[in-house]
Amino acid sequence: MSNPLHILFVLTSHDQLGDTGHKTGFWVEEFAAPYYKFKDANVDITIATPKGGQAPADPRSMAESAQTAATDRYYKDKAAQDLIAHTHKLSEVKAVDFDAVFYPGGHGPLWDLANDTNSQKLILDFYSQGKPVGAVCHAPGVFKNITLANGQPFVKGKNVTGFSNSEEAAVHLTDVVPFLVEDELRRLGGRYTKVADWGVHVVEDGLLITGQNPASSAAAADQMIALLSKY
Repeated sequence: MSNPLHILFVLTSHDQLGDTGHKTGFWVEEFAAPYYKFKDANVDITIATPKGGQAPADPRSMAESAQTAATDRYYKDKAAQDLIAHTHKLSEVKAVDFDAVFYPGGHGPLWDLANDTNSQKLILDFYSQGKPVGAVCHAPGVFKNITLANGQPFVKGKNVTGFSNSEEAAVHLTDVVPFLVEDELRRLGGRYTKVADWGVHVVEDGLLITGQNPASSAAAADQMIALLSKY
């Protein structure tokens, strides 16, 4: 990676956890761990959301039990927090300007990014331009409505992972989310695999890299950096 690479992070703008009255958004660790992996590898990072501006963080991802070295670093990093506060509008970014795209999870993407036509076009553009596409935890749900030119679902026949049904049950949100990531990836014809709840599991299939859960976010970034280093 002699020349600086440019990666686009896409985060959710959605902050309502269904009709529960609770807040949601992106999961801080799933942003922070990959962000610092890329940053420390001298990759330039741009962040976009459907609405632009402040990206909402899931309050539960700020709980003491969800903290890691990466989240600690993020909370002390005013520059990173400023990027989160002033994200670009998704409709105004183009795949041609970046080397890869990475979708951190959190429950928010299941409501907005899974149905966002700008996001769908962007992913297809990256993929058709031969550029890596990464998504972790709930973010593989963004592939839900993406169809290839041949009419087939984007994930059909591809090896993928994402937040498992048992993990969703463990956080008591099975009946709150608009769809279950594992079920949806299987329904679309993806070759879904998983490990035990909260274990590290990253799947690479050509240009597509997916991670199962928050614990897999750093490893997914490592995998993408390795893939980009082959360019």
